[in-house]
Amino acid sequence: MRKYLLLASILFISLNALASNILIPMDAESQKNHLKAYGITYWVLAKQQKVQWLLNYRGGSFLLPDGDAIRKECQIRGVSFEVLSSAQAESILDEISSPSKNQDAVILEKAPKIAVYSPKGNQPWDDAVTMVLTYAEIPYVTIYDEEVLSDKLALYDWLHLHHEDFTGQYGKFYGSYKAAPWYIENKKKSEELANKLGYSKVSEEKRDVALKIKNYVIGGGFMFAMCSATDSFDIALSAEGVDICEPMFDGDASDPSYQSQIDYKKTFAFTNFTLERNPSIYEFSSIDMTRKRQIAKETDYFSLMDFSAKWDPVPTMLCQNHTSLVKGFMGQTTSFNRFEIKPTVLVLGENKINNEARYIHGIKGKGFFTFYGGHDPEDYQHRVGDPKTELELHPTSPGYRLILNNVLFPAARKKKKKT
Repeated sequence: MRKYLLLASILFISLNALASNILIPMDAESQKNHLKAYGITYWVLAKQQKVQWLLNYRGGSFLLPDGDAIRKECQIRGVSFEVLSSAQAESILDEISSPSKNQDAVILEKAPKIAVYSPKGNQPWDDAVTMVLTYAEIPYVTIYDEEVLSDKLALYDWLHLHHEDFTGQYGKFYGSYKAAPWYIENKKKSEELANKLGYSKVSEEKRDVALKIKNYVIGGGFMFAMCSATDSFDIALSAEGVDICEPMFDGDASDPSYQSQIDYKKTFAFTNFTLERNPSIYEFSSIDMTRKRQIAKETDYFSLMDFSAKWDPVPTMLCQNHTSLVKGFMGQTTSFNRFEIKPTVLVLGENKINNEARYIHGIKGKGFFTFYGGHDPEDYQHRVGDPKTELELHPTSPGYRLILNNVLFPAARKKKKKT
């Protein structure tokens, strides 16, 4: 009996030595639920355990510590995983570290605290980010103007801007929906909130919100925006102190010479753009390419840029995917005019034939921002009143993976720059 117990103990110790890591593969062939894989990674980080993000290795795989709880969680959430011995894990890391490989291992240290800037009445399916965070089971807190203006942003590591209009023009829906009950009600609520916060105009209140967010990023925050929150944010910053709203939006006339007063030095990403003066046109400025696009749905794709994992880990992280070609999708702001993007801003995804950028990233002060054009990566032309996207039908969506790359990005250990 003693002999059998000794053999069992040796076998138990040997098995534990052999199985010391869990690999969550992120390539197209091995992973059946890419989106929930990010949720598993976040869950492990939330338990104060470190994770290694293997950049450009099998679609940007994750190397986790082994444990029964982690294995069980992967099984419950339907995430594919592989159990590796310590020797196998070391072999992969050695392979990745080779100077001949465009790969790297980045340590993720802590689960970032996430805030979503969104009106309180919005449902999670109104916005792609809240939808994918919910599906991936990554927790977030919803905040809005009151929290931003009372300096609550400092509590969070990562901020997403819902499809907001920071210019005070109520999303430029006036031309098509000015008589719609939902438009009238939303306008009324926005005005009531602005008055409550001490502003006579929504445009002035939104301007101060944009300035608070700008300071949050400069101070070291991570900001991610999609669709109209991208260009309207920059426009609001550029038009500080200038009335660009027509009477139906703020009750008085706009400044007739407002275009000449736009200050492009104040923006994050865009420059030399022309504002759309007509209140009935569903467009903010020349930044967006929606009305200029000549692309059929069947051929609407954008390509992700290829960066050096060892020398440019930040853009490499943001572009991790199981494909370099991503299906396009529309929005109020679908894509960005390449000629109106500042030279200091990195283009991460583009449609070169159409001279448009879909996915861009930059540094502001100590912080970072990412702008992603379009409304919903799995709903090509989302319209008001359309049903929500069921992410259970799109668990391997490359377009949604780009959002989740940004969610994990703040968790990365900061490396000293090599240049």
